[in-house]
Amino acid sequence: MNGPEIHLSVAPELRLFIPSKRRAGSTTLVTDGVSTLGHVIESLGVPLTEAGRLTVDGAPVTTAHIPREGETVEVYGVERPQRVPGAPLRFLLDVHLGTLARRLRLLGVDAAYESEDIGDPALAALSAKERRVMLSRDRGLLRRREIWAGAYVYSDQPDDQLRDVLARFAPELAPWTRCTACNGPLRDADKDTVRDQLEHGTERNYDVFAQCAACGRAYWRGAHHARLEAIVDGAVREFGGP
Repeated sequence: MNGPEIHLSVAPELRLFIPSKRRAGSTTLVTDGVSTLGHVIESLGVPLTEAGRLTVDGAPVTTAHIPREGETVEVYGVERPQRVPGAPLRFLLDVHLGTLARRLRLLGVDAAYESEDIGDPALAALSAKERRVMLSRDRGLLRRREIWAGAYVYSDQPDDQLRDVLARFAPELAPWTRCTACNGPLRDADKDTVRDQLEHGTERNYDVFAQCAACGRAYWRGAHHARLEAIVDGAVREFGGP
């Protein structure tokens, strides 16, 4: 490019997106004189979903600003908790985030999840149609203009992923109210209603059940309950809930 030269500084938490040779606190860029600041930021590798406040020579600007010669641009990270316009707060997760989806549902958070790879265009369209925040580790998906809102999931570890999403968006928690399999609401159920789903030992040893109103799956405090309860208790203790 042969155009205005600008000085650009990116927040430390965003530097992982930038090629190593440009990861210093600030860098000098030559732009083409017509591209928006949003395009310049994305060209560095930073998804706009992760860019928060933008300033030029100390004054706030939007992603539509066209950089001019000698400007100093600062790109800050997203402020937390991040407020998403509209209600209610709902999420959509891609095929690689199944464990995170189940843990969000365990906490009562509305988390749609595609267990098959339906492709980036379809995911982006679903995010827009249902007004869901797209959660993904795919930077290309998050750059699609169709998505309603999005967020990069920084870790590949489910525990860290959950803490990151809860800290960033502060969703209302309502543990044990949502089906971890399909995201539907749970309701109390008597043993007779779910008997056909129970093995003999379960039928003999358990009397308290819940059932998904959408898919019909039955739930009870089985062998894995202690592990799930530890996840719930930890999240409620750190991020609040009933």
